[in-house]
This record gives sequence, structure tokens and C-alpha cells, in this order.
Amino acid sequence: MGDACSPAALRVRAAKPRYNRTPGGFLSSYNEDMQTSMGLESFDNLTPEELRQKIQELQTALAEREKEIEELKSQRITARPIADAAVEAAPITELDTTLRRLVHRIAMILQADKVVMMFFDREAGELIGIPPAYGVDEDMLSMFRIRATHGVSGKVFREGRPMIFSDPVTDKEASEDPFSILHVTNGLTVPLVIEKRDEENRVIDRTTIGVLHAFNKRHGEEFTEEDVRLLERMAKSAAAVISNLRMYQEIVEEKEELLHTIESLYAGLVLISPDGRVLQMNASARSIFDPKGESVGKDFREVIQSEEVQKLIEDTNAGRETPPAIELSIVLDNHERVYHVQAAQVRSEDGRQIGTVAILNDVTELKNIERMKSAFVATVSHELRTPLTAIKGFISTLLADDSFPEEDRREFYTIIDHECDRLTRLINDLLNIARIEAGESLKPNYAEVDLKKLAHKVVMIQQQASNKHKLILEAPDEFPTIIGDEDKLDQILTNLISNAIKYSPDGGNVWVRLEAADDKVHISVQDQGIGIPKEHLPKVFDRFHRVHTEDNRKIYGTGLGLYLVKHLVEQIHLGKVWAESEVGVGSTFHVELPMKLDIEKAEALNK
Repeated sequence: MGDACSPAALRVRAAKPRYNRTPGGFLSSYNEDMQTSMGLESFDNLTPEELRQKIQELQTALAEREKEIEELKSQRITARPIADAAVEAAPITELDTTLRRLVHRIAMILQADKVVMMFFDREAGELIGIPPAYGVDEDMLSMFRIRATHGVSGKVFREGRPMIFSDPVTDKEASEDPFSILHVTNGLTVPLVIEKRDEENRVIDRTTIGVLHAFNKRHGEEFTEEDVRLLERMAKSAAAVISNLRMYQEIVEEKEELLHTIESLYAGLVLISPDGRVLQMNASARSIFDPKGESVGKDFREVIQSEEVQKLIEDTNAGRETPPAIELSIVLDNHERVYHVQAAQVRSEDGRQIGTVAILNDVTELKNIERMKSAFVATVSHELRTPLTAIKGFISTLLADDSFPEEDRREFYTIIDHECDRLTRLINDLLNIARIEAGESLKPNYAEVDLKKLAHKVVMIQQQASNKHKLILEAPDEFPTIIGDEDKLDQILTNLISNAIKYSPDGGNVWVRLEAADDKVHISVQDQGIGIPKEHLPKVFDRFHRVHTEDNRKIYGTGLGLYLVKHLVEQIHLGKVWAESEVGVGSTFHVELPMKLDIEKAEALNK
């Protein structure tokens, strides 16, 4: 006993053979162990009754050993197909049950009071106890952890070799592990290794994911080399099950991510099974087709009411030739929406058809822009033709007859001059819009601007263009100067005032008001015109947008003026622009500009 308890004997050690390997040696050693454990060092001096009792005890012990042998055989069988263990993920409950049974089997075969698995947490750099465990309260497992660089657990994990320890209190390495909280007296630790194999069952990759502990050998015995081999085999099975669990969890997480991604797509998506059942339908698709109740599992014809889309899905599902896309018009919230619908078969890696997917892209805005561009081309053609016709007509008149009085000729020349100015403004607007659309800067030239003086000049010029309107400038006597581009501010005021005149065909007052407060200036242009319908207010600053009503059908324009104003206010001067209107009463356009423009910020924005 003295040698067995010496410090040398208590060190963590590699397991030594318990049984000699000479012919018959295993059985004789086994009998000796059995006699020792049963108190049968000698059968001498036993009465017949005592002898029968001992024989019965031996038979019971033999039956237990035979049961253990059968368990070992079963273990060898289940340990073989590890290479294929992760091919398919079993249901999570089945895997969890399998792992619990395996842990219980380990404890039974190794005659261990406690069995604990530790998993390596890469982010924390620690080995952490994980359920299921045997003989240990799972609430304590979260406290059972150690750095992967320390203790027996860390050494086995790093080196991938099993170790036996006899006394964790006196052993230097074992004392670093948190064995004391589990009242460990001795133990055996093996690595948990996941192996990947090729088609010929050759190991092509090995990954250590943690360690497996068996603690406190029963009957006061110590773990042996036989226990090491048995635990290594069972550790492979445990690692395979854990690998399946990890794979299952990864699949579940990937599926959830995919479902969330599909659900959040702006485009509508519908996945149909080969037999015509709805497998998946995201929120956008549900808003388009407005299915009643749960759509998944239903025949897609019950969910998708459009005959065109039904035919597209049927033809695609059957493998028939289909157009690249079809157009679908649907009224949603009292507004017509236009969708491009495309369909394609979905196939697995082996070519098996999984189903058919239909994608619905909202192209309403693109369609609107196409319509507006068409209207724009027609409008610009008219806008260009009008001044050119006037110029051509008056020049032809002057050339044909030079006997006109001086006063008439000056009037003709004035009209020609105004029409040339109108033509120049139109061409400049077109050029500016083209540069904005191309992402090019309008090259602002910032300086100190007397906004009141500029507004007065623009009002005087615009007043000359109309004798049906009265333009009124309202501004304080003392109005501060601002930092800005005078030419661009001129364009802003000119466009807003000319718009007010244009959309007040019956005349009336146009007020131009200037106010200054809190380091900002506020410009408003108010008319008494036909007004703007409420649904058009958010779009009046969009390019090519024009409001077409019975009242303004004879008012021509390109739909570019307010778009240019928005750019000049927000991009060039870092301000804000908005509109208020009431049909039949008039409109007011507001512009808010910083009094002291941050030139560095504005120039950086317009590079």
C-alpha cells in the first residue's frame, strides 16, 4: 500500500496493462481479481452450504460480466460507421436520447460514478461541461470549465492522447481542473474527435472538439488501459452523435436565416411543389394575392387567382416552354401596381425537381418613368417648337416686307428676343438635368448674396412676362445676406415664380415672401392658381412629373423645373424644399436655406 500511495504512483500516468498477455494469463488474472473482489482468495475451510452460496455469487458475477461483454460487442458495432454518422442528421430528440443512452452506457461499462463531456468554446478559449452527463447535476455543468491551456482536460484536448489520474488533489496537472466541485477521486480522460473519411473509408481529417471524462471508478479501483481503449471507442461514437447534433443545429439556423431572408424580400416569392402545393410564400407575395388564411399546403390555384400566373406556373412545373416574364396588373390600396412575374424550376444537386419558384418584381415606378419619359419627349418637342415657330414667323415676316414702322419692328424684335430667352432656358434646363442624372456637379460658385435684391430683380423680370398677375415681394427692411451661389438662387426663384404664374391661368396675386430666423432664411412663393391634388404633392419634385387635370391640360411644361429646384436647394445649398396646396385655392412652395452655408461640406457633396 505504501508504494501505491507514493507521489510517483499518484502522478497522472499513461495506463499500464492490468492483465498479463501470456496464454491463459487473462483468465487466471481474471479469476484472481474475481476471488479478490468476492473474498474468495481460498476455498478451503468452507462448509458445503457456504460453498453453494459462493458459487451462486460467482454465477451472478459471471452473468454481469457476460452482459458487459455483450455491451462491448454492441459498442464495437456502433463505433464502426463513424465515417457515415454525419451524412444525414437524425431528428434532434432522437440524437439527444442516443447521446444520453451512450453516456449512461459508458458509466455502466467502465463502472464509473460520473461521466462528463466538455466542449471547446473557440471564442472563450475554454473547455466547458455540456449535457448530458451521468451522476452530475446538469446545473453544475456550466461551472465545470477550464482554459484549454490548463489541466488534464486542456492537455488531453491539445495533444489528443488519453490520460489517467489517481488523485486530483495532489497531482499538479489534475489540480488545475475544477474536479473538486464534482468530488472527483480518480479519473480517465480521452479526446472527443470527429473524423472525416473518404469513399474508401480512409481518414482525411480529424478535429478535436472536446474531451470525455469518466470519474470515480467503483469499488475503490483505478482505471486501466482496457478502460482507456473502451472509452476511446465510445468517445468516437459520442463525437459522431455530437457532430450530428451540431450539423442539425446548423441546418436549423441556416433554414431560419433563409426563411427570414425570403420573408423580408421586397419581391414576392412563391415556391410550389411538383404536385402543385404551396411550399413557401413570403410577405410581399401574400400582400399581392391576399390569400385567406394559411396559404402553405394549399393548391396554388386556390391562392393565386391570376389565370396568367397560374398558366405560367403550370407550364414551368411541367417543363413546357414559357415566356421570360409576364406582366401582371393588380389594384392594391386603390392604386394600380404592375409586376413582372418570372418562374423557374428548382432542382437539387442530383437534378431532382424540388418544385417551381415564381418571383414577382414590382415595376410600377419603372413603368411610370417610361410613361413620363414618353410624355416628356412629346412635351419637349412642343416646347421647342413653340418658340422656334414664333421666331421663324416674325423673321419671315420682316424679311418679306421691310416697310413696317419702327415701332412694329421693335415689337417683333422684342418678341423674338423673349422667345430666344425662353428657348435658352429650356435648353439649359435640359442640360442641367442631364448633368444631374449623370452624377456631375453643376459647379457652384459660392459667395455672399443679397437675397432681397436678387428676389426684387427676379420679381421685376417675371412681372414683365405677364399682365394678368400681380407679383408682390414681402421682405423686412433689413434682410441679412447669405452664403450661396447667386446664379443658382436666381434659377430657384425664377422657376418657382414662373410656375406660380403658369399654374394661375386666370391671373391673380403671386406673393414672394422672405423671412429670416435662427440662422436660416425662409422663402415662400404663394399663388391663387388651380392647386395640386393631395396625392400628387409628394411627387411634384420628381423628374418628368406633371399633374394632368382638366384645368391644366393647356398648360405646357417639361416637368423638370421643380426637379431642378429640389437639386439646387438640397444638394447645392444644403436646404429643404416642400409644397402645400389646396385644389381651387392655390399653392405655396417653401424653401429653407442656411444663412451661413458650410461651403466645405457643400463642395464635398457636389464633387
